[in-house]
This record gives sequence, structure tokens and C-alpha cells, in this order.
Amino acid sequence: MLILKDLVKNFGSFTAVNKINLEIRSGELYGFLGPNGAGKTTTIKMITGLLSPTSGKIFLDGIDVWQKPVESKFKIGYIPDQPFLYDKLTGREFLLFSGGLYNLSSIHLKNRIDELIELLRIGSWIDKRTEEYSQGMRQRITIASAFLHDPELIVVDEPMIGLDPQSAFIVKKFFVDKVKNGTTIFMSTHSLNVVEEICTQVGIINKGTIIFDDKLETLSRLKHDRNNNLEELFIQLTNEDETDTSHI
Repeated sequence: MLILKDLVKNFGSFTAVNKINLEIRSGELYGFLGPNGAGKTTTIKMITGLLSPTSGKIFLDGIDVWQKPVESKFKIGYIPDQPFLYDKLTGREFLLFSGGLYNLSSIHLKNRIDELIELLRIGSWIDKRTEEYSQGMRQRITIASAFLHDPELIVVDEPMIGLDPQSAFIVKKFFVDKVKNGTTIFMSTHSLNVVEEICTQVGIINKGTIIFDDKLETLSRLKHDRNNNLEELFIQLTNEDETDTSHI
């Protein structure tokens, strides 16, 4: 589904992402972890076409993301860490606008909006201006817009920031249900409990380098072997020499 091959991103003399290689299979909910400044958001921006790689390749379902940018974007839904909405539009108007970017027919778009309103429990807020929305409701509308065109891959950057417990529960359940139906989700997060709850595969990046890439069960066994909780294990792994992967 998604392949990152020798991916590098330099900003001047600073290497933010250093020859990372990842392969995310269809139907995975991939948790992408790392300390602040590790390269998570830079990686996401390259996958979604917002930053060009210095070198390396990104393939989405066999398509080179940078050789065929328009074709690849029709297969991707992107949920940024800070939702961007047009405050003078209602939620419905924003979704109609977003769906129009993907050339969805009026009937199909209306049906998709109605379906997502129900799944994300947006309710009557859909016809209120987004300037009235809470952080949780803004995030739910942003998520709905990313799923309008039934993308094969959803890329999410810190989906739980500022969410109250009810909104977080709704979003997590929605992601899990979508993965069960075949959608692939690549999710960057600092929320270790969310990773343990819903992810199937986990990658950890530190100083631009991948130091762990395996199933959640493998990370759980490593946690058990070291008599740690996930937070303690994460701190240990990211403080160790990233060139020494013999412990993984």
C-alpha cells in the first residue's frame, strides 16, 4: 500500500529524515511515534505532497507520489494536527466545498455527508458556522472531509490534540471501524495509550532514523521483557543509540 524507500529530507545542513524505509500494508492502523523534532511531521508532509523529498521515493499503491501527484492525492485523505476550516461556512458548506475538489457528484456527496454526520455524531452542528465549533467538533469535521472521497490511505497528524474524552472515543472508534473495512491509516501521535488501544503496527522515529518498525504485539512483548510500561519503554528506546538495533 504505502512504501517509503530511502527517504531523506534535508533543511540546509540539518537532516530531518535520514534514509527511512517503511512498508505499510493495506488495512493497517500504523502508529508513528517519536519525540518532538524526530521527523514525524516532516515525513507526513512528504507523504501528502506538502514537502518534496531531498532524495528517496514514496509509492502509494504502486504510484510514485511525486511523479503522479494528482493521481496520488485522489487516493489520500489528510488530517493535519491543527484543523483548518473556513469560519464563515457551516460544517455542511465546508464539506460540500471539500467534496467538490474531488469531483464527487451532488447525490453521492450528499449521501456521504449524511453518512459521516451519523458516524462522527456531528448532529445539528453540521448547519452551524464552524467559528462556533469546539476543538473536538472542528476535528470531527476535518476528519469527515478527509473521508469524503473514500481514500485508500488516511494520513493523520496528532488526531487527539485538544479532544475531550467523548470526542476522542468517537474518533478512535471511527478509525478502527474504517480499518476493519479496508482503509489504511498512517497516524502520527504522542498519545501512547491511543497506540496501545487501536494500532496494529508501530514505527518509532528518532533523530530522523527509524529505530523500531513491527507489530504492536512485538512492542508489547519488548515492554514486558523489560518490565516497563509503554511510556518507560519509549523513553528508553529513544534515549539509546539509534544505530544499535540489536535490542529490537
